[in-house]
Amino acid sequence: MTKIKETSTNFANKKALADECPEVYASNLIGGQWSLAICCYLINGKLRFGELKKCLPNITERMLTLQLRRLEEEKIITRKVYAEVPPRVEYELTEIGYQLKTIILELEKWGKEHKLAVQKI
Repeated sequence: MTKIKETSTNFANKKALADECPEVYASNLIGGQWSLAICCYLINGKLRFGELKKCLPNITERMLTLQLRRLEEEKIITRKVYAEVPPRVEYELTEIGYQLKTIILELEKWGKEHKLAVQKI
């Protein structure tokens, strides 16, 4: 997963748009192939790494780790490590992360409606 160079015009454009438009800022946080899916599964409560991996069988362990770290940096999820052998790590949405529930449910509803509309064409 590569980052955009901070000196690039693309980076400057994305930053300016995100600063001006809260919707773009929010979509940058949860957009992408895996972030939203991870949040969808965590809406139902805490999950361990292995449980998330089973929910998303096509994601690599490396990509799951990267996405979880990014969501944790953005304060959307929390990571709790238990001092046990073997170590146990649980992931859970933060308070602000749980506020995504209504948005995700609306996206689900819209996605189903859009699929049906496209199939009719």
